[in-house]
Amino acid sequence: MAPAPFPFDPSIFFSARGAGHGHRLGIRYDAHGADWCQLVLPWREDLVGDLARGVIASGPIVALLDMATSVGVWMKRGGFLPHATLDLRVDYLRPAAPQRDVIGRGECYRVTRSVAFVRGIAHDGDPEDPVAHVAGTFMFTGAPA
Repeated sequence: MAPAPFPFDPSIFFSARGAGHGHRLGIRYDAHGADWCQLVLPWREDLVGDLARGVIASGPIVALLDMATSVGVWMKRGGFLPHATLDLRVDYLRPAAPQRDVIGRGECYRVTRSVAFVRGIAHDGDPEDPVAHVAGTFMFTGAPA
């Protein structure tokens, strides 16, 4: 794998952003490692899909997981390198608890010449009781790794 042109720090990336759908949703950085990233989607009334229950809609949770797994790819590749979501399967297991933040953790577990493979979960406080599982692939859009 070719080295990235510059190092990537997701804590700086998320603190410096001022636009995009992740910013609009309020997604914020929580933690990361060599091949993973954990983000938080704060509960907000405008993200609620079931007003009677106060539960965050599934769409913002899918966006959270797409972003967490995408950052996992950047961590694994060692930099902010271009890629596109090729496939993202989200198994939505249950609604998030009412008025609870949702935590998304994405991991890049394999990188080939042109594709990264990812997996992860979303939960509302207990990783052993996930809201959703995610599995997917990202295709590199720049020069081959």
